[in-house]
Amino acid sequence: MDLGLKGKKVIMNGGAHGLGLASLKLFAAEGADVAFFSRKEDKIEAAKAEIEAAGDGKVFAEVFDMAAGGDAYKAWLEKAAGELGGCDIFIHTASSSGTGGTGDWQNGLDMDIMGAVNGVEALTPHLEKSDSGSIVFMSSTAALETFIAPQAFNALKAALITYGSQLSQALAGQGIRVNCVSPGAIYYPGGNWEVIEGAMPELFNATLAKMPMGRFGNDEEVAKAIVFVASPAVPYMTGANLVVDGGFTQRVQF
Repeated sequence: MDLGLKGKKVIMNGGAHGLGLASLKLFAAEGADVAFFSRKEDKIEAAKAEIEAAGDGKVFAEVFDMAAGGDAYKAWLEKAAGELGGCDIFIHTASSSGTGGTGDWQNGLDMDIMGAVNGVEALTPHLEKSDSGSIVFMSSTAALETFIAPQAFNALKAALITYGSQLSQALAGQGIRVNCVSPGAIYYPGGNWEVIEGAMPELFNATLAKMPMGRFGNDEEVAKAIVFVASPAVPYMTGANLVVDGGFTQRVQF
């Protein structure tokens, strides 16, 4: 199936490891040009090499820290759009969970929520010019039902789904689709569940025991969902929240 991504311009906040990197490699393999950032130089170079090996499109990557503030972040997004020659797809993956800050309300607000808000504000003028403008927010199944403990990450990821749903209504007339992807427990090297396996084996094993498929998901399985939802292959899909959790969550939704 041709996803229609050849030549598309993809901008992601983050992307140097885990789900973001797996997604960018798939975008590159489909012929897209991509731009991303990371806080660490060594991660940037390693990720860029992997993405370039996956496809022959342009890869723009720089060291950047969202802690520099909203204005600096918007300026980086504008720079990325300039380097790629526009923006067809904006993927918001930046999250406090990546820095171990799932309980930090301010950090979660700044990254998970304002990272989306400021990204949309900066890139909407570019997305309007595209014939397949698409925004994808990374949420979590922690937003859909109680999980582990009351914390900032869970509540703010739920807020992100609400924002994405309302945004899909507001931007539909401008030809821009907005969707969310909510992964469940995903295991990959350097990810949260690898850390939990070593630090809290009881929680790790209890979670694994509840998995209907008998295993955790992996980064590529989620990345395939992100790339598909973002692509022109589903032009009538907007306002959706796609759950990728191997059947882990037990809610019933009509």
